Amino acid sequence: MKGDERIIEKLNALLADELTAINQYIVHSEMCANWGYERLHGVIEKRAIDEMKHAEQLIGRILFLEGQPIVSNLNPMHIGAEVAKQLANDWAAEEAAIRDYNEGIRLAVELADNGTRELLGAILKDEEAHIDWIETQQGQIEQIGIQNYLVEQLH
Repeated sequence: MKGDERIIEKLNALLADELTAINQYIVHSEMCANWGYERLHGVIEKRAIDEMKHAEQLIGRILFLEGQPIVSNLNPMHIGAEVAKQLANDWAAEEAAIRDYNEGIRLAVELADNGTRELLGAILKDEEAHIDWIETQQGQIEQIGIQNYLVEQLH
């Protein structure tokens, strides 16, 4: 089924966001593992895997719409040198993703592309869950302090 070029372009932009997030999250996850923060390592690694699944779904949709998935585009990554900065950088990535998915949904509605709208809506819910988790971690750091928070991440 031939899709609208504007949708294919938006899907490729979202794909670049997801591919960038995968790389950023894998680096953050491995940094946490290196520091011994096993709990953070596992959660961030799972988030990277979620983003891989999103990328796979976007590629599938682009191909369905007879477009060409562009997997060579990455946006700038923002690697944090310490956990609080990693969380802040990941929050910014998720906030941008939520904004971009909402824009994609608006475009899909405008073009009456309900299949794309449904896909983007499902991914949007995942991104909202990701930002909610990050905000919870940031709230814990505010309440108990970074050192107490990091002790809890060792297990």
